[in-house]
Amino acid sequence: MFLILVCVLQICFLGICSIFQTQNIRAILAEREFAAASCLLEKGVSPELVASAWSHLKPVSVSGIFILPAAGLSFALVILAGTAVFLWKRERIYEEAGQVIAYYAEGRFGKHLPAGQTGTLYQLFGSIEQLAQSLQSKSEMEHKAKTFLRDMISNISHQLKTPLAALSMYMEIITEEPWNEEEVKNFSQKSMQSVERMKDLVHALLKMARLDAGSITFEKRDCLILDIIEQGVSDLMERAKCEDKQILLDGKQEEKLFCDPRWMREAVGNLVKNALDHTAAGGVIRVSWQETPVVFRLTVTDNGSGIEEEDIHHIFKQFYRSKSSGERQGAGLGLSLARSIVEGQGGNLSVESSLGEGSRFCMTF
Repeated sequence: MFLILVCVLQICFLGICSIFQTQNIRAILAEREFAAASCLLEKGVSPELVASAWSHLKPVSVSGIFILPAAGLSFALVILAGTAVFLWKRERIYEEAGQVIAYYAEGRFGKHLPAGQTGTLYQLFGSIEQLAQSLQSKSEMEHKAKTFLRDMISNISHQLKTPLAALSMYMEIITEEPWNEEEVKNFSQKSMQSVERMKDLVHALLKMARLDAGSITFEKRDCLILDIIEQGVSDLMERAKCEDKQILLDGKQEEKLFCDPRWMREAVGNLVKNALDHTAAGGVIRVSWQETPVVFRLTVTDNGSGIEEEDIHHIFKQFYRSKSSGERQGAGLGLSLARSIVEGQGGNLSVESSLGEGSRFCMTF
């Protein structure tokens, strides 16, 4: 409406200007005619001849009055047509943007706002896109959190079901045969084992939950790697001895690693425990470390049963247990916890294995 009003005023202004201009031109022509007639009369030309000559002249055309208004009208129509096309295209952009923003509000991020051009409008679209990406990331995190919580509850109930059932059975046997001292002692020990298994499972689940939630801050410092490994496997040395297995350490004593020693002990202990679980009597578990100008590498190698090819890509998943695990104790959290600890400190945990020949887990920092 503003542009239309401006164009109408422009046409009116040009029309008024053309009228005044035409009047000025008529006045000038009249003066020239008077001057020419006076000159002719002074030269002796008869008045009748002068009047006859002037009577054969055509009158001044007034069509020029409309030239400027017509030009103004044409110019105004061009401006209005261009403006209409521009506003129509801009309205299409607004409609498209409104649909995309409505999709964003519904949590669907498959479409995107127009981009690739300059201007304040496209800067606004760019800011909305950044906001949409933040919303998408938040939505994905919430979805992952819900999925993790659902899976965690399901896995906890599944993992606790077996030791609880065993504990209930042991208590029932003890209650039914309180006079049988040998049975009471035997099933009391088994009850304690079930309780310890549940305690270890709960502790492992709490650690995994804290790591996945990002609520753990690793307190890293330069530590002697030998001290970390010795403390991480100290509780497993007795088990290895009882099972006729060996745990060997191989590396320079003075080498250090910038890490959180408490969590690194947990990661090393989990890898060694996993190696013990899958190594038969007489087997050897070797923990070695080496620092190069590029990386620090710590490996846990065993000569146990190895990992099947179909399982090797899944062993770091929570609660994953391969078919070859059989009746071995464990909830399938050790390797997942170890990887979370290593990656949380900027490292990488990988595995190489040959079925029947053993496995090699490698931490790289």
